[in-house]
Amino acid sequence: MDGHEQVEVARAESERGELVLRERRDPHGPTSLELRANGVFVMDTLETSTERALATAALALVEHPRAVVVGGLGLGFTMHEVLADCRVERCAVVEIEQALVGWMRDGTIPHGPALLADERVQVVVADVAVALAEARPATYDLVLLDVDNGPGYLVHDANAAIYREPFLATVREVLRPGGVLVVWSAAEAPQLEEAMRAAFGAAEAHPHEVRLQDRDERYWLYVARVPESA
Repeated sequence: MDGHEQVEVARAESERGELVLRERRDPHGPTSLELRANGVFVMDTLETSTERALATAALALVEHPRAVVVGGLGLGFTMHEVLADCRVERCAVVEIEQALVGWMRDGTIPHGPALLADERVQVVVADVAVALAEARPATYDLVLLDVDNGPGYLVHDANAAIYREPFLATVREVLRPGGVLVVWSAAEAPQLEEAMRAAFGAAEAHPHEVRLQDRDERYWLYVARVPESA
């Protein structure tokens, strides 16, 4: 035994399956939280560099990211990094799991209440595809999609539609001229790049080298921009 103890903190069921929050207690290090959906690891509080990298890299691509959409609440670290940017005036976080939003609000996730208390935050409990289809055109400067570990590692099979041209064209419609879509992926995803190019006219893949638990990993940010003159 390595001395680690895992304790289930919260569990919820929805039509998409099971969501579980666990606390991992390490006698030699920090206690951390881990989120799993249907048994699949989503994220934890021990290693948050990828969420932060997504937000930091994306924000650097937009001159005036006044209004931002974050697709996927997770444990709040992408949102946290977005809110750390003083240029951001409004941040809409779209999360399909009501239970996860509840855990952030009621302190089951300890850092949640402080994050959600930021007056710039609006949490929308919905499928991100539905939420953006209902949004007004040319409303946002930046859309960050972090709902899966990329198109090859779906949390829910229905999320496959998020990485295809029809939905990506919907995202383009809600972006202002010069607005940017950034999609995070744990692996290279040429079909996603192709779909983004079809929807936006151009797209780029940005590899990010990260060091995780003594391993060198490469993650990808897929970027598409609405022309300034659009």
